[in-house]
Amino acid sequence: MGISCRMFLLDMDDSLYRLPNAKFNQILRDPTSCRFTRFAGTRMRMTDVAVELIDRQPIRVVWITFGFLAFDDDGYFDLAAYDRHQRARAELALALPTTEPKSERMVVEAANRFVAQGGRWTPSRALQQRIDAAALEQVKCARL
Repeated sequence: MGISCRMFLLDMDDSLYRLPNAKFNQILRDPTSCRFTRFAGTRMRMTDVAVELIDRQPIRVVWITFGFLAFDDDGYFDLAAYDRHQRARAELALALPTTEPKSERMVVEAANRFVAQGGRWTPSRALQQRIDAAALEQVKCARL
């Protein structure tokens, strides 16, 4: 048994593109190393899926997240936008709960919540099923 992480990009028509982990790691290290002209000037929906493997065969989806990857007008990955959302999500996850003051007036620092929320999306049920099927290799999708 093992776990495999699979990343997919979705275009405006909900077409799925498999983004290999090695290529994603490459663009994280050096965004100018890979150019995706078909995504130039867009903010692509992205999903990260962890699947359970038995004998190297995917059997079920165990974890999934939804986010965005932005590309500049030349088709290069926008690392700054991605980093901003990831940092906001991490800060929210690591934030210690505080006790609420008894006062009726309360100011809440919500900037990170807005940034983190702007980096997430939720698929329809049908699209979720297509993503799951692609992650489990039940349907084919283009590879980047």
